[in-house]
Amino acid sequence: MKQAADPTDTLPQVVIALMKGVVWREDDERHWQHLLTLQARVRDHLAVMGLQLEVDEAEGYALLRQRPLDEGEDLPRLIPRRPLAYPVSLLLVLLRKKLAEADGGGADRRVVLRREEIVELLRHFLRETTNEARLVDQIAGHINKVRELGFLRQLKGREGEYEVVRLLKTFVDAQFLEELLVTYRAHAAAKEAAS
Repeated sequence: MKQAADPTDTLPQVVIALMKGVVWREDDERHWQHLLTLQARVRDHLAVMGLQLEVDEAEGYALLRQRPLDEGEDLPRLIPRRPLAYPVSLLLVLLRKKLAEADGGGADRRVVLRREEIVELLRHFLRETTNEARLVDQIAGHINKVRELGFLRQLKGREGEYEVVRLLKTFVDAQFLEELLVTYRAHAAAKEAAS
């Protein structure tokens, strides 16, 4: 016999919120508490679909990742991998470095950068050009892409100022850096062979 559903069960709301994207403690404290309470059930539910739950209580966010497949396992990806352009990947690494510096500095762990500071960070790694305005426009496009990915948040009422979202630490890890290095080496080797 089937049990009647508990009307106070919030598992569906928690899972749906996670399927839509990152769940932030600051957005809804009550929803966040439900997630923490139901964490084991959420993990079990999502494991069937090849997903794993990652919760960072210190930073106040939770998200889903594709579980690494076991040998012989053939599950379609529910969470697509998006290839990033080299300048966008590089910008993510540079912003991650800023977070690491803030963490090591002690006092204020919040990282806020002006657009001009981000342009200067990235400028040194891009091909030199005589058209300064075009370079700045290209970097602005890279900044917008990083914003779309959710790793930069424009500060309200402060035009051209961005907060580096701490979620970036989860994505730009040793594996990300290794993949970027392999891609860069392959690109450099192909470029050298073409010369």
